[in-house]
Amino acid sequence: MSSTSAGRTTADARGDVVVLLIGMRVNHFWAVHQWVPVMLAMFRMLAELKKDPGRGLLSRVLLTASPRTYYVVQYWESKEKLYAYASAPDAFHHEAWAKINRMERGGKVRGHVGIWHETYVVPEGSYEAIYGDMPAFGLAAAHGQVPLEQRGRYARDRFAHRSAP
Repeated sequence: MSSTSAGRTTADARGDVVVLLIGMRVNHFWAVHQWVPVMLAMFRMLAELKKDPGRGLLSRVLLTASPRTYYVVQYWESKEKLYAYASAPDAFHHEAWAKINRMERGGKVRGHVGIWHETYVVPEGSYEAIYGDMPAFGLAAAHGQVPLEQRGRYARDRFAHRSAP
């Protein structure tokens, strides 16, 4: 467990922030043979990325939206590194996506499990964060954590902050 930073802090992000939300939805609980492999593939990709920080994943948070929906909020170094990982022939993502495409073409996807992702490139000045008595989490875990005063006491001040050129 990370140590807690006393008081209020903010993320030390500079420049654009790349956020990927990626997840799955169990449409039929009884189809365990369909959704468990998807969940295991998600964990395998995260382990692969953790072992190779050069691929660009800075941090991730595993979440659930319901007993059916599980997802990961990922913070990436750049959209280029995200795209590179997604299309790298040596990455597990490439193998998993090829298998899903083959299953779809073969009519073997039966709607038992849904998969989804959303990607956001957030320009500097369009994000802000505040953490009270928290360890580095989310954006702060990806980019570092600084005392709130360094970026401004109010949200409008943190939105207005620009990193030095």
